[in-house]
Amino acid sequence: MDVDNYKHGTPSWVDLGSPDTEASAAFYSALFGWEVLEESGPDAGGYRMCMMRDRAVAGLGPQMNPGPPFWAMYVTVESADDAAAAVTAAGGQMLMEPMDVLTAGRMAVCMDSVGAAFSIWQPRDHPGSMIVNEPGAFSWGELQTTDVEASKAFYNAVFGWEATTHDGPMPYTELKLAGASIAGMMPKPAEAPADMPPFWGVYFAVDDCDEAVAKVGELGGGTIMPPMDIEPGRVSVVHDPHGAVFTMIKMPS
Repeated sequence: MDVDNYKHGTPSWVDLGSPDTEASAAFYSALFGWEVLEESGPDAGGYRMCMMRDRAVAGLGPQMNPGPPFWAMYVTVESADDAAAAVTAAGGQMLMEPMDVLTAGRMAVCMDSVGAAFSIWQPRDHPGSMIVNEPGAFSWGELQTTDVEASKAFYNAVFGWEATTHDGPMPYTELKLAGASIAGMMPKPAEAPADMPPFWGVYFAVDDCDEAVAKVGELGGGTIMPPMDIEPGRVSVVHDPHGAVFTMIKMPS
């Protein structure tokens, strides 16, 4: 689905900080069919756009953070400065204060009140992911948290998200904006490492989950959770050759 703009409070972009952008470009191009453009100029800092049908779907740049690389999720806002103030007022922290990204937009990196990092994006020239919910494109953001109720309160205060929790063996919370489901949340699994902080995970749609998982292995990545069927589709959690984790989902036709 083509998208040209996003409402305030909607997850809208994902990018990866990689220790080897050339290797990452080769991996994701082979896996998802992306065309990874060369950086757009000396002021871009090595940042590259990942394209489908000549439309931007994700970003790739040099890793700036210590520890393992990770996929970051951005939420569109009307004002990065106002959203940053809302983050701190709700008990979160600023990891990087609002800054202009050339003429593309204005961004900040935040941590929620429980400890999960995310970014905010005030669009100018760049609206965010211009294709979603198609094979090879971003399709869902999911928070794993150690305090579901605190996370509900935080994101409601910052973005106006409403939460609906579905009970079951693993309770799952839909996060909604104006009645539309825009992200999910679940408790951090008991089997997860004790020192693993809360985090936002990103989903990419695929044509066939099992074939995509096999391709990840062929390309040097690995499987964390083998393919399994859930209500929204067939999913698997994998990692790329550098250890960046992401989820792939085959959604019902």
